[in-house]
Amino acid sequence: MVDINKAVIARMKMSGNNFEILVDCDKAVAFREGKGSVENVLAAEMIFKDAKKGERASENDIKKNFKTDNVLEVASEIIKKGELQLTADYRSKLREEKRKHIIELIHRNSINPQNNLPHPSDRIARALDEAKVHIDEFKKAEEQVQDIIAKLRPILPIKLEVREISVKIPAQYAARCYSILKNFGSLKRDDWLNDGSLLAVIEIPAGLQEEFENELNKLTKGEIETKILSKR
Repeated sequence: MVDINKAVIARMKMSGNNFEILVDCDKAVAFREGKGSVENVLAAEMIFKDAKKGERASENDIKKNFKTDNVLEVASEIIKKGELQLTADYRSKLREEKRKHIIELIHRNSINPQNNLPHPSDRIARALDEAKVHIDEFKKAEEQVQDIIAKLRPILPIKLEVREISVKIPAQYAARCYSILKNFGSLKRDDWLNDGSLLAVIEIPAGLQEEFENELNKLTKGEIETKILSKR
């Protein structure tokens, strides 16, 4: 159960009415991103008009505005669409975590079209600063990447690209390499040849190709054959 003394307020205003709930800050942010259940977020299963004063919202106002008087359904909508009270330090922490995730996504899924290699993470970070990109701490990183890349393009040559790569692995290494193939991308084909070797086709973000090949080369002592079949 959430400690009510450590809870923060999530609020939503509708038709001039104020609706508030008491929630665990970390769990509420996670719930906004589709993780966890609303029962574990709430410090109290109550809808308030003013949580600090302990004034509860009227059932009529709740039902009129939310079309239901189910506390969990109402609380879910407040958390997802309302305002979540956060300290400046906590907002800063969330934004930095989201920034790191976005940098990783850009590094993994894009390349510099001038040399077909991924941009180093520190170069992406500097470009974010230079472009004065705003990171939304509540919005999923995946939902922000496209817009952010558009803002980076005047500063950083960048291209999102997916590659389909064929890989041939000698028999003595094939079984050990199979998990690497599945972990790095989408395995489109895996043919085990008569000599025990493996011929696979994998779809992978362009930024991961170098890391992918390095991992396979370590296990096979450089005895793999790779070929790019397509780019998109």
